[in-house]
Amino acid sequence: MDLLMGLFRDLFSDVSMPAIEMTGPIILAIVLAAAFVIFAIFAIVRGQRRKISAGVEDMIGKEAVVKTALKPRGTVLAEGELWSATAEGSTIEAGEEVIITKIEGLRLMVRKQDERKEGQ
Repeated sequence: MDLLMGLFRDLFSDVSMPAIEMTGPIILAIVLAAAFVIFAIFAIVRGQRRKISAGVEDMIGKEAVVKTALKPRGTVLAEGELWSATAEGSTIEAGEEVIITKIEGLRLMVRKQDERKEGQ
């Protein structure tokens, strides 16, 4: 190891390096930049671990309002958007609340809310 260090010193002894002076503002800037990088990495990792809360998969089980009667097809308002829907079971009139049970492409499969839930 001493041999390598001596060789390194001999090779680069002619190279003159100016002295670098570390002042307070430079040290502060380096610390702040390092803190920002650490924060950014933490935020990225945390964001990647979070459960997906958007998309059609999240809509299953949520409520929607029938806009045009489902006989068995029509439209519903779900998550602030109009969707084509198919009723599972009997006809559902406009204005009734339904539950999204399945999604097939851009069509929602819905069923009427239970009578018990409407009374609560």
